[in-house]
Amino acid sequence: MIVFVGCSIFLFLVDQINQIIVMIEKLAVNAHVNMVYLETILKIIGIAYIAEFTSHITKDAGQGAIAAKVELAGKILILAMAVPILTVMIETIINMIPGG
Repeated sequence: MIVFVGCSIFLFLVDQINQIIVMIEKLAVNAHVNMVYLETILKIIGIAYIAEFTSHITKDAGQGAIAAKVELAGKILILAMAVPILTVMIETIINMIPGG
């Protein structure tokens, strides 16, 4: 029952989520941001929401240990996806330092 209600709420919000994504994409195009970075950030946000949703469902089912592992897996996936963005940021900062 909990999964059904959660999925129903998500499906109800799909249009609003889509509008937010379209708005963010327009802002990124106007700011001349590389779309690869934006797509990666949106994927990271999606992973965070899915991991949290799954964690809450497993906690509600009385499986706190599994919920903790789902949270850990989500964090590791997010970190793995963020490494290229962090690398570019660090390289940019190093290039801005005089003599660097």
